[in-house]
Amino acid sequence: MACRISELVLGCRDPEVLARFWCEVLDFVVLDREEDGSLEIGPREGFGGPQPTIILSRRDEPEPGKSRLHIDVNATDRDQDAELERLLKLGARPADIGQTGEEQWHVLMDPEGNEFCLLKARLNPL
Repeated sequence: MACRISELVLGCRDPEVLARFWCEVLDFVVLDREEDGSLEIGPREGFGGPQPTIILSRRDEPEPGKSRLHIDVNATDRDQDAELERLLKLGARPADIGQTGEEQWHVLMDPEGNEFCLLKARLNPL
């Protein structure tokens, strides 16, 4: 039996702000709230389904250095340009990591500066 990813953990200063952002981006809901302010968000069906949940772990200071993990997202009900416009309205910002402009994806930052990519392919909703 192999493993599969069940949760992604993202350290952040304000879990509430990032929960609102990522819930809108991914059509997730808040599944759990911890006493320390950390939140778990995920699909409406809850933990354990085909999609991993995201734990937004409260951190007073970001960890030093660039994160080696980032999230890639694909639109499910619109093309890449329309999804890019939606993400920017939600508070995402373009990130310059040395792209050439020929890439099939957009590199963005969430409201706390965590990089993520909007890929070109459109996926079927689950």
